[in-house]
Order: sequence, then C-alpha cells, then structure tokens
Amino acid sequence: MIFPRLLFLLLISISAVNPLQQDEPLKISLKRNWGYSSGTGKIQGTFTIRTSGPDDLKRVVYYLDDQVLGESSSAPFELRFVTDDYPLGYHELQAQAFTASDQELSSNLIQVEFVSAGEGWQDASRIIIPLLVLIIIAAGLSFLVPLIFTRGKTEQLPAGAPRQYGHYGGAICPKCSRPFSRHVYGLNLGLHKYDRCPYCGKWSLVRRASLEELHAAEAAEITAAEEGSFSPQELADSEQRQEIEDSRYEDL
Repeated sequence: MIFPRLLFLLLISISAVNPLQQDEPLKISLKRNWGYSSGTGKIQGTFTIRTSGPDDLKRVVYYLDDQVLGESSSAPFELRFVTDDYPLGYHELQAQAFTASDQELSSNLIQVEFVSAGEGWQDASRIIIPLLVLIIIAAGLSFLVPLIFTRGKTEQLPAGAPRQYGHYGGAICPKCSRPFSRHVYGLNLGLHKYDRCPYCGKWSLVRRASLEELHAAEAAEITAAEEGSFSPQELADSEQRQEIEDSRYEDL
C-alpha cells in the first residue's frame, strides 16, 4: 500500500514542476476551389490551405517543401494557391504557427502531387465516363422493363372512381381522356413525361395536371357513361382491335 501512495505523490510533484501541455495540435487541411482532386493526392487547379489550432493563434506561415508558400495573420488563417504556379511532381505542405504567447507550433504534413491540367482531366474522365454509361443504362432499363412487362395489359376502374395521384402527380390521357397517376418509370422530357395510361395502355406525352383538372376529368367519366358514349375500356378495346386489323394488312 505504501508504494502506490509514493508513486501517486511522485506524479503530483512532477506535474507541478512540468505541467502537461494542454494546447490543441496544429492541423492543416486542403479545400479545392476549382480544378481536379483524385482523392489519392493528385491535385490540379486552385486550392485553399487552412489551419485549425489553439484559440490564441497570431500568425501562420505555410511552406511548400522548404520554401515559404505564404502566410496569414488573421482568422480563419487561410491561404489560396494555384498548383500551375509551381513545378509538377510530389510536394509536401506544412505550416508553422505562432501564438499570442510567442509559442511556436508545427503542423502535420500533407503530401500531394501537382499534375497538369491534361492529366487531371484524363483521370477524371476515367471515372466520369463509366459513371455516365451506368446512369444511361439504368435510365434505359427503368423505361424499357415496364414497357415490356405492361405491354397489352390494362387496368379496370369504374368511371369517376377517386384516385391517389402520389408523388409524381396525375395526368390526363390524351387518348382516352382518363386521369391517371404518373409513373416513376415515365421518361422525363422537361415539363412533360412520356408515360403510359394504365386504362387504355397507350403511351403519350403528358404534363402534370392540377387537382382541379384531374377532378374535372373524373367527373367527365361519369357524364360520358350516363350519356351512353363509349366507356374508356370499350374505346381501348376498339383501338386494339383496329391495330390488329391494320397489322394484318401490313404483314401482306
């Protein structure tokens, strides 16, 4: 029991003579303003180097290798530089800071490689082009798959039945005049969508209709049914029969 007490008293006496430093470490980081950054150290363009550290920082001097890159004497202690102003290749960035109490602090090292604009765009294209190809393929599949699996299929819904138009809103089919919910797989073309009516099965370019227009279209369905005109489903069936007849002549 005596030895632990002696060790505790010894630690107290040491800390009284040489107190532990409580200063925050000096740290530098890079921010890209314009240009290219590979994420692995290759950079090109305009960048800002900034410092974080103790609250009483007075001045920060930035170094590129062994040469002074510049200095900042006011918060947020930033320095902007252009990589094209310096030789291509590997470099080290570091900062030396001075506090209000004249304490000198050294920052961490950042190792970078300055590359040419041509090399930067070539590296970026290796990432961007495959990504664009994947986006185009995904967009094409999202449009073609529903087109294949919904071909010839229609939904039965009584005239005037209320609908839930969802996140993408509703549209009015220009073929059968029935209101329907626009689909996520519809092809966006600015203010319009190339979308499929689930009641007549036709694809059309439709815009997002207002709720007043949609409710008016729902009411028009009831009026048409009461007047004894073709129901939307009968109209769709007649159009499909006409297409079959036309295809017979085309085959000849």
